[in-house]
Amino acid sequence: MEHKKSKLYTKGGDKGKTSLVGGQRVSKASPRIEAYGTVDELNSWIGMLRAELGDRLDQDALLSQIQHRLFEVGSYLATDNTQPLSWEMTCGVKEADIHAVERAIDTLDASLPELKSFILPAGGRATATSHLCRTVSRRAERRIYQLLELVEGAEVEEHVLQYINRLSDYFFILARAAAHLEGGQEVKWEGCH
Repeated sequence: MEHKKSKLYTKGGDKGKTSLVGGQRVSKASPRIEAYGTVDELNSWIGMLRAELGDRLDQDALLSQIQHRLFEVGSYLATDNTQPLSWEMTCGVKEADIHAVERAIDTLDASLPELKSFILPAGGRATATSHLCRTVSRRAERRIYQLLELVEGAEVEEHVLQYINRLSDYFFILARAAAHLEGGQEVKWEGCH
């Protein structure tokens, strides 16, 4: 008996609507879609960062763990908690995940010289990619707060908010470490002329 693959496209979104976990149809412009879409974008950039960096800074295992947690965050955000569900949707982010990111920040920071000026998101490929991860994680955080502000009854677990916030700090310090790895120079902002 031959197994038939399902089609990748459903045409269900052709009119600007998509389904959340639980089946509710919402506009593709909804704050919820924007929030989990930005988390998905961040996850994709982390994949690029892993390809660029490898394990040269001993961060690949943590980056892999972050990707798994972000996938769970995306699924969590894709569930409309303002509607009754037949199950309780919780996110997989735990306090231990936040602490793992904080430890990595402290470890990387301890190996770097003191920062005495603003730096530009430039340098080698891993450095620039880490800065992209930093800026997309900041946007993901903003989109999650927009969801909370704009969608009545929307809730997001505190650990999710803390985790996304720590990630932008992590990618900043990882970009600094990558800059030193890739040539020793961070590109400093020269100030207003």
